[in-house]
Amino acid sequence: MNVLFVYYVPSGGVETLNRQRSAALKEKNINCHFLYFRKARDLVNDHNAPTFITDDDNKIKEILENGSYSMIVIISDYISIKRFRDLGYKGLIVLEIQGYGPKHIARSELTKAVPYVTNYGNGLLNPKTPHISQLFDELFPFTPKFQFNNCFDSKKFHYHSLPKHTNPIIAWIGRLEDNKNWREFLQIGHKAINNINNNLQLYLFEDPTLSTQQEREAFQHLIKSLQLDKHLTIFPNIPNEKMAEYFSIIGDSGGFLCSTSKVEGAPYSVLEAFSCRCPVLTTDSDGVRSSIIHNQTGKYYTLGNIDEAIVEANDLINNIKRREGIQTTAYNHLTTSFSPEQYAFNFINMLTSLGVND
Repeated sequence: MNVLFVYYVPSGGVETLNRQRSAALKEKNINCHFLYFRKARDLVNDHNAPTFITDDDNKIKEILENGSYSMIVIISDYISIKRFRDLGYKGLIVLEIQGYGPKHIARSELTKAVPYVTNYGNGLLNPKTPHISQLFDELFPFTPKFQFNNCFDSKKFHYHSLPKHTNPIIAWIGRLEDNKNWREFLQIGHKAINNINNNLQLYLFEDPTLSTQQEREAFQHLIKSLQLDKHLTIFPNIPNEKMAEYFSIIGDSGGFLCSTSKVEGAPYSVLEAFSCRCPVLTTDSDGVRSSIIHNQTGKYYTLGNIDEAIVEANDLINNIKRREGIQTTAYNHLTTSFSPEQYAFNFINMLTSLGVND
């Protein structure tokens, strides 16, 4: 059986998810193919599966005709549901929402998606993101809805024993945009350096192709005004498999991953950190609720409350018993609730529910 997954660009959490679920579903004889409309950077991580990059209707029609797809999963781009119907595809189409950023944008986009889903689609999917599930129920009362955790292979992306850094590292991953809230990370880092450890280091991982010039100038200005130049290292476009080494280094340094997002779908960076024994401090960005349980699998702080973030950061860095407990519990939670086997089981149940039996 062949399934096609469609997204805008091969980047970020969706690309990671696609590669993870390709391996998970292959074990159940489901062949995943991937279509991205454009390539924003040279690096495209190996999907170990047919991967197409085109926005040309004729080429897409050829892909659809040759693929014999039992189902197409379109991520976010609801307009493509009708587009693919117009190109002749008659099989199942499911719209998957991994996140739309701020809640008001999610509501706006899903409201606009209603005629496309109800007239041309067959189902909706999301990874247990509370505000998305609520919008599904409100806006699509008669459309089949499915929600289950994304998958993560902790055997392939795992802890590496590497030389230990002498000072704690606080890391941040994302795009330089308002919803990812990079300003708050820099403010937390600044205060942590002055209140917890003067030698603390900040690592920022980003894709510079996904930011505006205006945002980047504001970013550089804040770095200078907070005097972070000597403490901050920026890592652009690190290959995903290399991130396991960085997460391991960050965890072993006594530091942690800091997620400052205002709203998230189901961030993969948290699961990757879990797998490499790197603790996580995060806002309650909604989509993290399936992975973060406060003081068990990670820590929460209130969005915008820098002082509270520093209290929790200090506890993560200096309370060794709590830290080690979080590292162990987070890893166990990852391997039980986000396993590839569980994902494949849920995906097959979705197919069956929609009438696919081959």
